[in-house]
Amino acid sequence: MSEMLRNPRVMQKAQLEIRDHLNGKSLVKESDIESLGYLKAVVKETLRLHPPIPLVPREARERCKIMGYDIPSKANIIINAWALGRDAENWINPEEFLPERFLESSVDFKGNSFHYIPFGNGRRICPGINYAIAGIELLLAQLLYHFDWGLGDGKKLPYELDMEETFTITLRRKNPLVMIAKSRIKFADEGTLPA
Repeated sequence: MSEMLRNPRVMQKAQLEIRDHLNGKSLVKESDIESLGYLKAVVKETLRLHPPIPLVPREARERCKIMGYDIPSKANIIINAWALGRDAENWINPEEFLPERFLESSVDFKGNSFHYIPFGNGRRICPGINYAIAGIELLLAQLLYHFDWGLGDGKKLPYELDMEETFTITLRRKNPLVMIAKSRIKFADEGTLPA
């Protein structure tokens, strides 16, 4: 939501996709999500810039050499997933929030693309990946379908939104996100009921 508030074009495009697809339904169902390609791209792009676990610990199985450095067997290694998501060698305009980069891309969450590992990779990939993605996509679709969103805390312009993060075991916003939600549903006391 933070990135979409900073990029109103992205929010508008995602809302249009969801609202066109659901065409007046009162409820967003999990089965509706599969055909929402732009929403899925928004989630992928968000996880590229803000991986839930920014530093992924690993242990070397055998001795190897990486970029001229000797890595002994059993060495503890930290993979910086946060930096990989912002690497200019792998991403065009890496600091920009551009979900379109994932629309025609084979890059996915499964850890096969080593420059995109928001859930880790290999045998130690997050076992809850499918549950997490399904929950994120469904919740985001519902928020975007049922509400129009605006900046809170007296902010007027998207670039005023504080995007500072804290790096602990997980990555999260440093300060709470304050938003204004305007419901799109009219209730019985306003003259109409949801379909």
